[in-house]
Amino acid sequence: MVLRLTPFKLASEHVFKELLLTFIICLGSLLTLILIGRMLQLKELFLGQSLGVMEIGRLFFYLSPFFLQLLMPISCMLAIFLTFLRISSDRELIALKAGGVSLYKLLPSPVLFCCLCCVANLAVAFWGISWGMDNFRAEVLEFARNRTQIMIQPGTFNSDFPGLTIFAEQYDPGNKEMRLIFVQDSRGDETSATIVAEKGRVVTDKERGRLQFLLNDGAIYRTAKDQVHTLKFVSYLVNLDIWKTFNAEQLSETRPREMSIMNLRRLAADPDLAKKRDEDYVRKVNVEIQKRYTLPVACLVLGLFALPFACSFQGVKQYVGVLMALGMFIVYYSLYSISISLGESGFLAPWIGLWLPNVIFFVSAIFGIRLTAQEKSIRLGDWLTNLRMPFRKKSS
Repeated sequence: MVLRLTPFKLASEHVFKELLLTFIICLGSLLTLILIGRMLQLKELFLGQSLGVMEIGRLFFYLSPFFLQLLMPISCMLAIFLTFLRISSDRELIALKAGGVSLYKLLPSPVLFCCLCCVANLAVAFWGISWGMDNFRAEVLEFARNRTQIMIQPGTFNSDFPGLTIFAEQYDPGNKEMRLIFVQDSRGDETSATIVAEKGRVVTDKERGRLQFLLNDGAIYRTAKDQVHTLKFVSYLVNLDIWKTFNAEQLSETRPREMSIMNLRRLAADPDLAKKRDEDYVRKVNVEIQKRYTLPVACLVLGLFALPFACSFQGVKQYVGVLMALGMFIVYYSLYSISISLGESGFLAPWIGLWLPNVIFFVSAIFGIRLTAQEKSIRLGDWLTNLRMPFRKKSS
């Protein structure tokens, strides 16, 4: 028995494969550019710890979900736009219509593709972002802990940490424990503390994202206004400002945009959140919750919007079409950014502002698909060609 695929099935399968390949290329290219830019921002964090290629690659892998939330909608839009621009420019769409395959029959492939992108983006928005940032901080703290143990050499004063001078007379590499420790802490505005301890070691607090110096069996001599206070201790923690050391203060605290959706909802449901933090923080939490839903839906909205938009560029060179598609995404993102600013400032409810760009582009997409199916769409390619004709005549 020989299976024969209809033109509709062949076209749908071909379109879906091309969409997937183009999407992977666009997403990979954009993500690489973003990560390179991020590496330049955190160059002191990476170079200061002398990380290898594998360690940097692992850190970039954990950073990726944070950027995928925004890159997936634009990659989905570009994939559909480039695929249907090629189909339209190569006259394949006309051939399919002649074979009885209308634009409506081609819709299942891009719609299914957009829905899959929505689901993937939802997973990134709900769990991937917090998972990636938590692991990123944990990796950086572990690298910093190992480097700190290397920096604190026996019999050498170390002042790499702002406001701290650390000295250890002995170091046991087996259990990574230091003995006969002296710490000068001058981070206070009007006070300074001298700490001596019998032993100590560097530990990490992954939940709070801190690097700490755990001291045992010692005393604290605190000086304030020509007075000295002495306090003996069995165990004492000295917080090391690792993020400030590497000029990465933005990583010192988990911000709302780095949290999971469960934590965001938990914060939003806390009636005392405004008292614990402030009103601006509450609005940022509410805005971030809406972002976790609107950006995944944007994959479907922008994908459908790109379909008739690509068909309107028949006859235009591909790079011109790409620039126009990026321009339309900039329009969408500008509206989206304005909505975020209005939501965080309290001028507009987040659920209204952040959903408004999606509604506008979705209505435009449905209207454009209907016109394109009826062959009433505006030929932007012909319009641009005619627009350039007077300039060509003047130059000749």
